[in-house]
Amino acid sequence: MHAFEVNGGKPLSGTIVPQGAKNEALQVISAVLLTAEPVTITNIPDILDVNLLIELLEEMNVQVQRPQRDTCTFTAADVDVDYLHSEAFLKKSGRLRGSVMLAGPLLGRFGKAFIPKPGGDKIGRRRLDTHVLGFEQLGARFNYQPEDGFFHLTAPQLSGTRILLDEPSVTGTANILMAAVRARGTTTLYNAACEPYIQQLCRMLNRMGARISGTGSNLLTIEGTHSLGGTTHRMLPDMIEVGSFIGLAAMTQSSLTIRDAGVEHLGVIPEKFRQLGIALEVQGNDLHIPAQRIYEVQRYFDGGVLTIYDHPWPGFTPDLISIILVTAIQARGSVLIHQKMFESRLFFVDKLIDMGAQIILCDPHRAVVIGLERQQQLRGITMSSPDIRAGVALLIAALSAEGKSVIQNSEQIDRGYQYIDERLRALGADIRRITS
Repeated sequence: MHAFEVNGGKPLSGTIVPQGAKNEALQVISAVLLTAEPVTITNIPDILDVNLLIELLEEMNVQVQRPQRDTCTFTAADVDVDYLHSEAFLKKSGRLRGSVMLAGPLLGRFGKAFIPKPGGDKIGRRRLDTHVLGFEQLGARFNYQPEDGFFHLTAPQLSGTRILLDEPSVTGTANILMAAVRARGTTTLYNAACEPYIQQLCRMLNRMGARISGTGSNLLTIEGTHSLGGTTHRMLPDMIEVGSFIGLAAMTQSSLTIRDAGVEHLGVIPEKFRQLGIALEVQGNDLHIPAQRIYEVQRYFDGGVLTIYDHPWPGFTPDLISIILVTAIQARGSVLIHQKMFESRLFFVDKLIDMGAQIILCDPHRAVVIGLERQQQLRGITMSSPDIRAGVALLIAALSAEGKSVIQNSEQIDRGYQYIDERLRALGADIRRITS
């Protein structure tokens, strides 16, 4: 097992460039299965989850050329669909929640798909109902076979229909969308997620020959087509990395510039950090965070304590709740953090409390952070990363803390952040990989 050893308490400085968006990558890379023609994708993040998905495609006989680590050309001309029903696929895909994203394009193009129990983060229940109910409304038949551990989906011909999603699931929207583009007739998808990742997927599919309208809204109209062609696609900067670097700069009293931050696609993210009192300067497509000793949490107009909660886009992304929480530790003032979507995502706060943070965990979904105002530093401890986002939150805490911290299970962080130790060292961080 690998770990990060961090000697904290040092301000950082310099410029950092966010990687390509992990959550977009899992969708657009799965979409290459919709066509036999070459699809070239650039700005791909070199991270475990994405590399594992690319390996799965290669084992399905998708031809992959990777002239650079951030660029791949995929040709899915001779796909071995039955590989998805193998023991090898079951074992590998169990490590990756994103493997469920293969079902939509396979069902749309080949009329069958197999979904294993998904793996990934231990942050609470992530149900597949939205995906499966959407596929069934398009005409797919679904059954679970406990003897092989797979959900089996078959559909000789998908037919367009009106679908009202029971929740605006990002992955559910993407999966149903990728099936619907190859269905016969028109599909309307209401209560659809409209995150920038979904918008990017829609634009890519339209360049491939799909006919999708309503991009950016929660009502998508998809006119099915018999075949799709190849395209090129460049992924957005990862907004979660951008938010993570903002929190890092604030906690470590660092002056950082985030270059090519994709400012127009960040939504409310900058404003949520400003509500914590963090100064942000937009410089074209870059963000500059000046060094700040004190940042003060805003209150509501009536004097009430600020609440920051996750919400479907254009609300605040749940993937940054852990980062906002850790950033509030050294603020002046108090804030209620309300994580609505995942019941286990706040359970890492016990490690922050051990470091000296003043946090009250109210229940699995809510925590009150009482800012330390720099009156005391966090102290370094040994801890373990339970998931990607909590792992980076713990890493930010360690970089701001006095003394040495060890973050075990660093593979969780590597699943979502490429070369994070190297990039932080370039800013002046004292961090190295060790075997624990």
